[in-house]
Amino acid sequence: MTNESVVLNEAIRAAWDSYRVLEKRTSPEERRQSQQRVQAAVDAYGREEVSRGTVFLVGVLTGFLIAEQDGREDRLDPLGDLIPAVIRRLPTFELADPAQVPMATGVLMAAAMGMDTVAWRDRFGQVPPEEALVHSFVLWLLADLFDSLTERPGAIDQLMRETFDSMAEHH
Repeated sequence: MTNESVVLNEAIRAAWDSYRVLEKRTSPEERRQSQQRVQAAVDAYGREEVSRGTVFLVGVLTGFLIAEQDGREDRLDPLGDLIPAVIRRLPTFELADPAQVPMATGVLMAAAMGMDTVAWRDRFGQVPPEEALVHSFVLWLLADLFDSLTERPGAIDQLMRETFDSMAEHH
């Protein structure tokens, strides 16, 4: 396991690929490529590291949504609107285990309070597969919320892919 909430870039990329697998706008070919990258990252770094990447991205997207709202009159209150909006929609995912919702809520709360979500989550030990799946659903819900608020479907995916591409160029 890595130190101090450091998450490998490849695991973060794989976590975003997990979002792309869930996203219905992803073309079949891109979905297949995303699934291959997720599997390659799991094989190389372990499921746990990819799960930590997802927790990291939940923190990033939550922070981004909060920052994006600054100055807006109709802004979402992180604790009163944002977190409940995401948590209420989790049951729409058939595979979301209700027993994992408290930990997912905790990660969202840590993010809303500006904490390092990975460091916060790491204090509780390894992320079990059922919980990892719920974090993936939360990531999808946050991305969907971002796209809805900006009224630009696919905007967050484009932004994230551009970020990963620029990170790859600087390596």
